[in-house]
Amino acid sequence: MDEFYEGNCDAVVIGAGHAGVEAALALARTGQKTVVLTLNLDSIGFMPCSPSVGGTAKGHLVREIDALGGEMGLAADRCALQYRMLNEGKGAAVQSLRAQVDKNRYHTEMKRVLEHTENLRILQGEAAEILVEGGRAVGVKTAYGGVIACRAVVVATGVYLGARTITGTHVREAGPNGFERATLLTQNLIQLGFRVRRFKTGTPARLDGRTVDYSALTLQPAEKTIPFSFLNDGAAGDTPCYLAYTNAGTHRVILDHLDRAPLYNGQISSAGPRYCPSIETKVVRFSDKERHQLFVEPEGADTTEVYVQGLSTSLPHDLQKEMYRTVKGLEHCEIVRYAYAIEYDCIDSLDLSPTLESKAVKGVYTAGQINGTSGYEEAAAQGIMAGLNASLALRGMPPLVLGRDEAYIGVLIDDLVTKGTDEPYRMMTSRAEFRLLLRQDNADARLTPLGYAAGLVTEERYQRFLRRKTEFEHTMSAMEGRADHALAEELVREHDGGTLLSGVTYADLLRRGIPAEALRRFEPFRTVPQDILSRCETEIRYAGYLKRSEEEIARMKKMEATLLPGDLDYLSISGLRLEAREKLDRIRPMSLAQAARVSGVSPADIAVLMIYLGTKK
Repeated sequence: MDEFYEGNCDAVVIGAGHAGVEAALALARTGQKTVVLTLNLDSIGFMPCSPSVGGTAKGHLVREIDALGGEMGLAADRCALQYRMLNEGKGAAVQSLRAQVDKNRYHTEMKRVLEHTENLRILQGEAAEILVEGGRAVGVKTAYGGVIACRAVVVATGVYLGARTITGTHVREAGPNGFERATLLTQNLIQLGFRVRRFKTGTPARLDGRTVDYSALTLQPAEKTIPFSFLNDGAAGDTPCYLAYTNAGTHRVILDHLDRAPLYNGQISSAGPRYCPSIETKVVRFSDKERHQLFVEPEGADTTEVYVQGLSTSLPHDLQKEMYRTVKGLEHCEIVRYAYAIEYDCIDSLDLSPTLESKAVKGVYTAGQINGTSGYEEAAAQGIMAGLNASLALRGMPPLVLGRDEAYIGVLIDDLVTKGTDEPYRMMTSRAEFRLLLRQDNADARLTPLGYAAGLVTEERYQRFLRRKTEFEHTMSAMEGRADHALAEELVREHDGGTLLSGVTYADLLRRGIPAEALRRFEPFRTVPQDILSRCETEIRYAGYLKRSEEEIARMKKMEATLLPGDLDYLSISGLRLEAREKLDRIRPMSLAQAARVSGVSPADIAVLMIYLGTKK
């Protein structure tokens, strides 16, 4: 292969999916001359699976990305077809925003943003090799022999690396949606010291919406709610979605033909996502369930294609058609794109530091599905952190590592680099031990100052944040004022039929269960934005629980403050169990708290470590 000089830059981002886009923007927007290398410009910000953004816990990630100065929330708001607030009947900690978005427009928007970002060059091509000198990245070579000199590399290859799609006995060496796959980088990653393995995911078929009987489905109307981005005041989008259900006939088609299902006949052996399984897996694993919920959602405003969330499969085409037509409302449906499973190469995330930098090669960061995660939102969250940390390193500034008490992003990355994952990782609210503090309504309060200090949050966003912060503090202060007794008594009678003592504050009314929106009858709250009023309500009602969480965080931070030397010889520490020695030696935790979270390390092992550190002092 003839080599030639392709150019010089500060950083190269390999891949332009959801992780690559955020990484490239984080680098370029903080002044780093950046090249984003993608197999196909038509796959920038592409949504190969569900045409949606957000969802349970994922909505938290999107608002955190936005609070840090990222693009996903803004793009989702520009392309939204419908918004819904999930878990609205539950506590504020687990409520998550989800938006159905226009797939083609989302791709176009992300491509437009990249094209109009200063310091950013887009290049179509395949990365063949990361060039390393003295244990540090110095460039990237393309499949055509082009050499791009740089000082940092972010690998965000998504599901394209070594990809193959599987439908029945039909196997294609291809990426998602028929896009070209990447074949050259895997061997280079192995040579650089990464442990590579195979994961699997899948996607449902797309149907011609004109052949769906919507009258037989359950309507899911749009909701009026908050947008993703803190820069936007309102959320638009009123396109309807629908609910459908599998039935005994659907399950019979699957169970009668398991010998033709790649997941059960040995064709697929790689690990798939536990929390977003194929319909075959759901039917077999949950054999007692009579039906499974499906969501029939539009792919875009300018297409008749609809997406059937919940019917992901790798069955042969003839069985797919038979299976889909067993669902009420889909009896006469026509498939325009058949479903498939996809296998791809990814790395062991235990090979990474908390900054998402490789432990083996300085200046190489990885983000997204190459780290073993699933989901656009998880990918984008890693992308913005990898890009930002690469930029901070290039500028000679300290890294930004978010704690488990600071962000869902912190939980996500800590899980990956401390515990690792043996299957595609999905973010869930249950993974966050301080989820009452990590709500989507306060993401800007938690993260925007950090993004501003790192140079990614714009002055416009920061000033808007300060105004919102002042309004929140003013509203919280007003909550301690005395409410007009007659009006307060009227509210209480309407709410629970009870009586009221004199001298009650607005905060007392909230603690009694009066909805925050009802306080708009009182003059101090008539013009307060809905999201700020809701946040005040949560802070007041859950004050006791929030205080308890903060006390737990204080105890945890004491352990976080006990740093572990990077060259500590765990293998020689007597008293540590063999498993603990091996795990700690491999992961090399930064602090005692991180060591305590390592799978296979017991409280007794931590006690041994503390004693050992004490003797060394």
